[in-house]
Amino acid sequence: MTHTWRILLTPPAPGAWNMAVDEALLASAGSGQALPTLRLYSWQPACLSLGYAQSFADVDVQRLHKCGWEVVRRVTGGRAILHTDELTYSVTAPLDDPLLHGTILESYQRLAQALVSGARALGLPVEMAEPAPPVAAAKGPVCFEVPSAYEIVAGGKKLIGSAQARKKEGVLQHGTLPLHGDLTRITQALVFANEPARTEAAEKLLQRATTAEAMLGRVIAWETAAQAFVQAFSLELGIQFERGELTRLEQAHAAELVKKKYAHPGWTERA
Repeated sequence: MTHTWRILLTPPAPGAWNMAVDEALLASAGSGQALPTLRLYSWQPACLSLGYAQSFADVDVQRLHKCGWEVVRRVTGGRAILHTDELTYSVTAPLDDPLLHGTILESYQRLAQALVSGARALGLPVEMAEPAPPVAAAKGPVCFEVPSAYEIVAGGKKLIGSAQARKKEGVLQHGTLPLHGDLTRITQALVFANEPARTEAAEKLLQRATTAEAMLGRVIAWETAAQAFVQAFSLELGIQFERGELTRLEQAHAAELVKKKYAHPGWTERA
């Protein structure tokens, strides 16, 4: 069965805009005003994103500003991620979309098959993480410490992390493939009891997470990774993509969400 979706390749943007666009796409796809959408994007400047319920007290605001980074809160769960040097994807669709029906884990696994295929097309030796007992969940502020069920690992280390939210409007899942760079940079923007604790967190992160560059010994261009993901979603999930742009309604909705939500401390610092 062939499914018709929209593909959006959007330019690098600040964190508040990126999260606002994902929510605007969720609204338009969920209401039937737009096709289910796969969006591929990146972040400029680098941005720390917090999980929906994560405490803002985890953020070392002074260090964050010194690094020139921004901070935003996601509508999805999980812990902090530093978005830089990566390919980010989002999927938005109605709740009854055939590729996203069933439980969260069932739809998560379905999309993970495409993520695995895309990563392997880039030469990455990846596999899907098996569901782990709840006790294995990470307790620290960093999201990439431990892979969750059906996330993508390479060499036993987490490579592609994803998170899903289900709202009355529909389903939003987004995730990241770190392409290159130092994963431990995130520890510079988070609060730790002391510097040894910060160093320990950085070392632990390198033991448990990786980048495409670390696995391959070379840098993969964003455009190359994006093309591989588009082809993988098409082949693995039977999607026929229609190239599109943000509609005027989606742009207006995103701009409103930036102002009233994602760039507002009432949302970012809510927890």
